[in-house]
Amino acid sequence: MLERERERIAAAARRLAEEGLVMGTAGNLSERAGELIAVTPTGGVLAELSPSEVAVVDLDGRQRDGQLAATSELGLHLGVYERYGAGAVVHTHAPFATALACVLDELPIIHYHLLALGGPVRVVPYATFGTPALAELALHGLEDRRAVLLANHGTITYGKDLEQAVEHSRLLEWGAALYCRAAAMGKPRELDEEQCAAVIERQRDYGQTRASAGDRA
Repeated sequence: MLERERERIAAAARRLAEEGLVMGTAGNLSERAGELIAVTPTGGVLAELSPSEVAVVDLDGRQRDGQLAATSELGLHLGVYERYGAGAVVHTHAPFATALACVLDELPIIHYHLLALGGPVRVVPYATFGTPALAELALHGLEDRRAVLLANHGTITYGKDLEQAVEHSRLLEWGAALYCRAAAMGKPRELDEEQCAAVIERQRDYGQTRASAGDRA
């Protein structure tokens, strides 16, 4: 059941572990396929995860397949699918992003690449892992965003598919590392609303230009 998605989840978990965004059993990923979701298991070592260990649940959280039970953060994943129509969800304890979540109230837009996450990334208050309180805080923080920082805990990102959700996590960690390095030298400058709007407009024009060039090819 969901063999392709389970293979993708296991491969993505191993990649995130190799890049240091998750470690041991800390972190979880999921991908939706119709009315079912492939999700990392509780207690699974992400750096060694195999497809057979990946759990399959339905949209109500009932387990349909897998050797191990789904992650303790399943409720959070299900909430993101229901509220935001996500195709995949990634939760990490990435070191730079988690460090910022211990200090800041939000990660501002200090580089235009971060606009891909929807705007400044909010830091929501701390709540115990695996609880409805944490899930609700995270869902609130994701409003009009594709990433949120969990205070003293980690990150949540989502995307239209697993590849995009993973890339959002990697981008968030890159932005957090950039902020930390800049802050070590002084107060990081933030892009203002006008500058951000100009980037968005430029990206829109760039996309249209590429499409037009493709039409002529």
